[in-house]
Amino acid sequence: MSNDVFEFKKFSIRQNRCAMKVGTDGVLLGSWVSVEGCERVLDIGTGTGLIALMLAQKTNAHITALEIDVASFEQALENVSESSYSKRINVVNRSFQDYWKESKEKFDLIVSNPPYFIDSLKSNDTNRSMARHADVLPFSELVEGVQSLLLEGGKFCVILPKKEAEYFCKLAEQKNLYLSKLLRIRNSPDKEEDKRHIMQFEFGKHHFTEGSLYIRTGQPLEYSPEYKQLTKEYYIHF
Repeated sequence: MSNDVFEFKKFSIRQNRCAMKVGTDGVLLGSWVSVEGCERVLDIGTGTGLIALMLAQKTNAHITALEIDVASFEQALENVSESSYSKRINVVNRSFQDYWKESKEKFDLIVSNPPYFIDSLKSNDTNRSMARHADVLPFSELVEGVQSLLLEGGKFCVILPKKEAEYFCKLAEQKNLYLSKLLRIRNSPDKEEDKRHIMQFEFGKHHFTEGSLYIRTGQPLEYSPEYKQLTKEYYIHF
């Protein structure tokens, strides 16, 4: 299979024009998010359209997929158009900042696999650097926009590395968005450090639940039963 096309069970992702390709973070977030009762969903920084398509597979909700990069927007539009979910996904070429300041629409679910590098060295590839670094969408502006667009009783889900996740939680609390659900991701049982935190936020304090998931069993090529179970509706080989 060409690296330019990633085949899932119910849709395909073309990614030859996107700075950021299909990755484990996006698949984890799209698999983990609960869409129960959702009618309007917003995917911030859709990239290839992966998460929007994953959510469309498990809900009848209308999904708005935002993407600031023109090449990625065109690719997401292509992927959505070739899927069976095209009538329910609207791909929009706009920055999140411009969108939330002008939008009159509210959402009961907002998701994002955002750029998160803050202090690290940047790539010479401008598009890849934009997709990976938080300069274009600072956490403070992401939180402010989510607060504006999220319906009361709605949920916001995001995936970040541990350090950035802890900082993000502090910013979110300043806007009355509190962590209600957390999944700690680790590579394997022999790796003690959390690789990623997948987080769900809601307005006000709620009952908090947390869990953990290992991606691999400890053998380099062996995925854990928990990871297979979480992603089995999407990955062809699970």
